Amino acid sequence: MVTLAFLGCAHIHTPGFINMIKKRTDVRVKSVWDHMAVRGQKRADDLGAKFTEDMKSILNDAEINGVVICSETDRHEAIILPTVAAKKNLFVEKPLGYKAADAQSSAAAVEKAGLIFQTGYFRRGDPALQFLKKHVDAGSFGKITRVRGSNCHSGALGGWFDSKPDSPADDWRWMADPKVSGCGAFGDLGTHMLDILLWIFGDVESATASISAGTGRYGDCDETGEGMLKFKNGAIGTLAAAWDDVADPVTFQISGTEGCAAVTKNGLFFQSKKAGFDGSQSVRTSEMPAAMPHAFELFLDALAGKKEVPLVTAKEAAYRSTVMEALYEGSKTGTWVKVK
Repeated sequence: MVTLAFLGCAHIHTPGFINMIKKRTDVRVKSVWDHMAVRGQKRADDLGAKFTEDMKSILNDAEINGVVICSETDRHEAIILPTVAAKKNLFVEKPLGYKAADAQSSAAAVEKAGLIFQTGYFRRGDPALQFLKKHVDAGSFGKITRVRGSNCHSGALGGWFDSKPDSPADDWRWMADPKVSGCGAFGDLGTHMLDILLWIFGDVESATASISAGTGRYGDCDETGEGMLKFKNGAIGTLAAAWDDVADPVTFQISGTEGCAAVTKNGLFFQSKKAGFDGSQSVRTSEMPAAMPHAFELFLDALAGKKEVPLVTAKEAAYRSTVMEALYEGSKTGTWVKVK
């Protein structure tokens, strides 16, 4: 039996993770901590767990195999480092760090300790994106020239992050306060598709962006943006992310000298003579890999002893924070920023 604890319950995905846990018979949550007692107690009640105001009591509990960190982003490093020191395996909701520096220090500690780590990059499990990565690796596109990822929804239009004084446990307003979250829509949503772009196409040399407050519903917090990436392999990448879109009909594109592809709401278009696809019809589901479990489910599987679970490394997570910081800096200065 896997025994977990929650260290922070602030993130909007927390209820979803709780529902995943409830569906499993091999996982239980023993303890919950949050700096906001009313929020922590509600999640503890949801899980049939004990709420404690003493985080150290969780870290000192030998029965707890791993922790789930869903705190506000500016609290991540202060929770991650003692968790690593206590030798607890950990799931940290994205982004890993408030800034690149704390993401890197957290990742270094995790890697040195050799712990099981995972973060919330669930898009890697998408069958169409797995299919495209396979064909990029196989050279089906020839020399790749342009790529594009888009991850947009209507969160600001729908007031998802408005304050909820009557329901403090479900108040996600901090996510639209960059002083706490470290970013707005571009960092929050963009990090998912940035992960896919880096996962498939590798490291980047430099980045820039134009990031805007959009509707202004959340003051100076960014609600929309477009980024550009110069990949080390020569490809040019663009990244879109927003809380101001009514729909996101085309989420991924690849253009190369011998092939092209697009992931749309209607399916996957793929054309490559080398791979035997003429683009006359969408790629059939039977031709794609099976969907992988959600990133959080994969973490639970790894803790339960399943072998060769495809997890995101802490080093990868920190690199995404580093590239995202360069994108924000490029928007602020109107320049291309080298990625360290």
